[in-house]
Amino acid sequence: MQAFNLKQLKWMWVAVLVLALDYISKQMAEHFLNFAQSVYILPVFDLTLLYNKGAAFSFLAAESGWQRWLFALIAVGVSAVLLGWLLRLKTSERWLSVALTLIIGGALGNLHDRLLYGHVIDFLHVHWDQHYFPAFNIADSAITIGAIMLAIDSLLAARKGK
Repeated sequence: MQAFNLKQLKWMWVAVLVLALDYISKQMAEHFLNFAQSVYILPVFDLTLLYNKGAAFSFLAAESGWQRWLFALIAVGVSAVLLGWLLRLKTSERWLSVALTLIIGGALGNLHDRLLYGHVIDFLHVHWDQHYFPAFNIADSAITIGAIMLAIDSLLAARKGK
């Protein structure tokens, strides 16, 4: 079994930055936006304060409330696994370290909302014509960027192995 590389904890600043930006942006959305009323920013982008009791794309949002605890447990579990992975990386694996800490920060940002409010605060709303993508937030963006980085790292590792 590989020992923990505690030097990798230096990358947790990325997760802390995601948490801070997510928290501040959600508080600003709560303060300056009215629920479900869009504020035009660009032809393809609005700010719209919405609450999501489910997961991505409002999955299980209509359930009675048990999903709050399921998604909270998943966020804690995934964050713990990713932290363990981070601590096993080599110091030179910067790209992967950033990817993991982006996902950890995003997961913890949405976990905060679930535990405190029972829903996740979303406010970034992208659309094309009358077709709207589900609203999201900074935490969701960090998770998505981190996941894309993980996929790229995986593809590059597979290509290198061939």
